[in-house]
Amino acid sequence: MIGSRVKVGFLFLPFFLSLHAFCYGLGFEIGVGGTQQSPEGNVAYKGISLDLKSDLRYDKTNFLNARAKFDLPLMLPNLYFAASLLRFEATGSKDVTFRFGDVASFTANVPFTSSLKLDHYDTTLFYGIPFVKTLTDDKLNVEVGLNIRLLDFKAELDQTQSGLKESKSLAVPVPMGFLALQVQPIDPLTLEAEIKAIAYGKSRYYDIRGAVQYKVFPFVFLSAGYKTQNIKIDQSDISTDMTFSGPILEIGVKF
Repeated sequence: MIGSRVKVGFLFLPFFLSLHAFCYGLGFEIGVGGTQQSPEGNVAYKGISLDLKSDLRYDKTNFLNARAKFDLPLMLPNLYFAASLLRFEATGSKDVTFRFGDVASFTANVPFTSSLKLDHYDTTLFYGIPFVKTLTDDKLNVEVGLNIRLLDFKAELDQTQSGLKESKSLAVPVPMGFLALQVQPIDPLTLEAEIKAIAYGKSRYYDIRGAVQYKVFPFVFLSAGYKTQNIKIDQSDISTDMTFSGPILEIGVKF
């Protein structure tokens, strides 16, 4: 598991870097907000798949997001940090006896409580493609790089009536390619899109975000858009094929 100190340090790192950027005149963008994510797909742990909606009864839920982006000078790679909380909890049931982990006999048609955590923390090193902004009179910017996602996964089932309980945790760094695009047709308005993705073996992971950003004050912006991610894992006895998607809202500062 990712230790609490590592998580706290990761979340506060953008704050300290922003102070550094402010002091030395470097460009940065920091945003905080929320997203409403609707779940689809399934998860299994040493047994048959459990559907997120029909078995686990998960519904759309609101979550917090934060991100910070820093444009560094000279030939240094630019930095992009992001943190997203993704957690679900509900009471469900399944119409057949099923296995989850080492428990092979969760009773059919008996309610159980389940929880699913997929918190993730991103660190991205990226560069802008040279001369694109200059050739388009600052209307277009394209960025490419490498993202490392720390995925903090935990799934737990508790069938109180039968006295059965099982859980599985997994913390793993996931390298992903990064591509981002910003279009600024007029000064206060920016259209942006970004994708982080990887596919290997039987696993794949992609995260796509699109948004419209508008400056309401010289250094303050509001942003609205849509975010979707798909997580297909076949690792450490865990098998998933899950999609989470929904609208995003954000407020931030940009220098």
